[in-house]
Amino acid sequence: MDVHGQPAPRAAPLARAMLWAPSTMPGPHDLFARYTFGHPERAAAELRAVLPAHVVSDVDWSSLRREHGSVVDPELRETESDLLFTARLHTGQPLLLYVLLEHQSTVDPWMALRMLRYVVRQVERWRQEHPKSELLPLIIPLVMYHGAEGTWTAPRRVEDLFDMPEGQEKREQWRALVPRFEYLLDDLTAEREEALSARPGPPLARLAWLVLRYGRTGELARKLPDWVALFAQMQAAPEGAEHLVVVIRYLQSTEGKAIHAAARQVLHSLVDEQRAEELMGTWAEEMIEEGVQKGLAMGREEGRLQERAGVVLRILTKRGVQVDEAARQRILSCTDGATLDRWFDRALTASALSEVLDGLAQ
Repeated sequence: MDVHGQPAPRAAPLARAMLWAPSTMPGPHDLFARYTFGHPERAAAELRAVLPAHVVSDVDWSSLRREHGSVVDPELRETESDLLFTARLHTGQPLLLYVLLEHQSTVDPWMALRMLRYVVRQVERWRQEHPKSELLPLIIPLVMYHGAEGTWTAPRRVEDLFDMPEGQEKREQWRALVPRFEYLLDDLTAEREEALSARPGPPLARLAWLVLRYGRTGELARKLPDWVALFAQMQAAPEGAEHLVVVIRYLQSTEGKAIHAAARQVLHSLVDEQRAEELMGTWAEEMIEEGVQKGLAMGREEGRLQERAGVVLRILTKRGVQVDEAARQRILSCTDGATLDRWFDRALTASALSEVLDGLAQ
């Protein structure tokens, strides 16, 4: 219902999930988390482990796919976001869903306020792109934490940041007058090893949860040999050789000779001595660097294409051309620069969508 008691118009029937993994200066923990959960299958495992059951059941997880392009404006560019996914709902209900995943290594007492600011920026951007909509998309912020300071202690609700008058009754009265907002939390430090190992998901995702959970506790070196079977499952999976390189390289980048020795022990149990030395040596370093540079180049190109697609949509909006959700997704998902350039040129003078997109009825 709107403020006049009338049924409110519905939004577009697309669920969009955004995983956000920011870091002011990406370190090994950030890069490892991004690599792991930047893949739709592994991202789905994280989301399904944390999101409410009714959300999990409503999403068609087979439709989850990665998108590219930042939705945070420069004013809030405290961190770098690089993971964005879209998914459709089983029911086709008109729900637009954003999910933010923030990779956070230390407890931030102001996280609730930060996440609120991110959400506000999200809906402001969404309103610019959907000027005729009278409803906002649902946004679910999610924080993944695996810091060295113990379990997460910061408030998860914005209302808890306000200085309320003393007394339970007065506090509740005042609480009703301040902004209400809460983010979800995946506190890996509060999870037992058995629970993380039992989470549904690909072997790399389960191994990442464990490694991130114990990476800063001083227990990782002792526990690594216990996970040899999981390492073997990961190695046997598609792209297992690459995943093994990434995990070993991450373990090499952590502090502690005991961890390095334990990683070498695990590696020798999986591959022959020569292969193990290659992975622990310069070959692994060169392979990772090559992968990083390739990923950065792909990310830059995809970002340029996404920005070009956004410009086409903004021109059509300014010209008053109606763009339905299917057409909008067709434009945003286009990965051919020449096609986007053609649509851009047509959009400058178009009065109807059929004049811009190929294959539409006149």
